[in-house]
Amino acid sequence: MSCRATELRFVLSRSADDKFSVSVGTTAEAQALAEQLRISGAWIDVVAGINSVGVQFDPLRIDATTARERIQAVIAEGVVTEPLAGACVEVPVIYGGDAGPDLDDVARRTSMSPEELVALHTGREYVVEMVGFTPGFAFVGGLDSRLRIPRRSEPRQRVPAGSVAIADGRTGLYAVASPGGWNLVGRTPITLFDPTADEPFLLRAGMRVRFKAIDA
Repeated sequence: MSCRATELRFVLSRSADDKFSVSVGTTAEAQALAEQLRISGAWIDVVAGINSVGVQFDPLRIDATTARERIQAVIAEGVVTEPLAGACVEVPVIYGGDAGPDLDDVARRTSMSPEELVALHTGREYVVEMVGFTPGFAFVGGLDSRLRIPRRSEPRQRVPAGSVAIADGRTGLYAVASPGGWNLVGRTPITLFDPTADEPFLLRAGMRVRFKAIDA
């Protein structure tokens, strides 16, 4: 069911000389508001987060007061949210071993066997809440509460591309090699980021995701 903006809470604040941030309640609200803002006018950038939207304006074209009024006008017009359905992508994952060096430790810390952990992680459908941090890094929401653990106390200097990790109630997919502090439970052999493709990123906010365990 759709919702109108009058039923939602939006908190608008200045986050930089040329930026505003709009706090919202849910990922669906963030995606809907971001889309409405992109349609509404000439912003330098509009970025939807998990529960906020960042809006960058050109101070040489409009002043901050005008930018604020334009954002408020979009909210007042009525932002329609829809369920985050989107396409469903099956992501094959090699769990454990060199592909997932933290799997055994995570299983121990969550009081289950590695096999139980994998079964739990592959046993439900998830939603990509946002993409960011590094190019194509997907924040995937809906992780079972039994797998909720914090990030590593010592981040790795290099996490391989394709790594599948969990932390703070989410699954993270590393589309490119980068430093990172999430707990690595596996790796996918599929390409998550291809800069030569018409659509460089395999995953986008709103997509549904299922993980499938495969052999190395």
